[in-house]
Amino acid sequence: MGKFFNLAFVLVILNCPESAVWSIFFVKLGIEKFYFTKNIFMIKSILFLMLFVIILACNQKSSDNRQPDFSPPAAQKDMDEQTKFVQAIVDRAIARHGGSLYEHCIVKFTFRDRQYKATRRGASYQYERVWTDSTGQQLRDVLSNGGLYREINGKRVELSAADQAKYASSVNSVIYFALLPYFLNDKAVIKNYLGEVNVRAQPYHKIAVTFQQEGGGEDFEDEYVYWLHRDSLTMDYLAYNYREEGGGARFRSAYNVRYVNGIRFADYVNYAPQDTTNQEVATFDRLFETGGLQEFSKIETQNVEVIILK
Repeated sequence: MGKFFNLAFVLVILNCPESAVWSIFFVKLGIEKFYFTKNIFMIKSILFLMLFVIILACNQKSSDNRQPDFSPPAAQKDMDEQTKFVQAIVDRAIARHGGSLYEHCIVKFTFRDRQYKATRRGASYQYERVWTDSTGQQLRDVLSNGGLYREINGKRVELSAADQAKYASSVNSVIYFALLPYFLNDKAVIKNYLGEVNVRAQPYHKIAVTFQQEGGGEDFEDEYVYWLHRDSLTMDYLAYNYREEGGGARFRSAYNVRYVNGIRFADYVNYAPQDTTNQEVATFDRLFETGGLQEFSKIETQNVEVIILK
């Protein structure tokens, strides 16, 4: 019996050094009891109790040290867990790019010789585009929660429903890309995690985005993929396909990254697949690595100003 307890005691201490304090306590207690009572049965009872308490303490310590499960959602069976996982990534990425500053701000910039202004106050927004056409007339498109209207030389003009939709989509598209990833939490957005991948030897969360028809706008059938850096949570790459004007697909790589009054902006090299029929945007990171994309244009947001509204 003595050899058994000696062996058990050594094994438990080796596996759980923290239990040494308990061991000393019980050994001291056993010596004292034996000294005063010479009762072998009592000594055995104390030793059994000692072994039980030590093992219980070790099990509790092991449970306390168990790490939370941060496995990618592909390893999760519960769809709710997948949703929470990708949502947490997007929330942190938005915070990294500007967070709550997006909610109440005025952003001004120049894109392809046209002046843009986005004013956001919570759920209310107004987007403007101003430029001078080839005849010298100044045009101003204004898109807000109430719809779109156009002014020519300061006077509002009548537009057909088709033209309103076309101009609204054009204005919204430029603002949308300039302020990404802020809009990834719109109600119509459906996010899916495609896994962790490496692009140019850097780790990225790969997230696909589609849209519900209700609230998804005219372009609800478009598909997007975003590559958010696993560690910095910056949006360094994105790809999308589109249906209008015959359709197509693009891949963008960020450069000239800068923060303006707390909000992150970037310019992009815009790539198109060499196979123009390929619209599988989820594969464009691999094409980017293997030379299957060709530069199509540059997306440069110039003269950026940000005013944070109180």
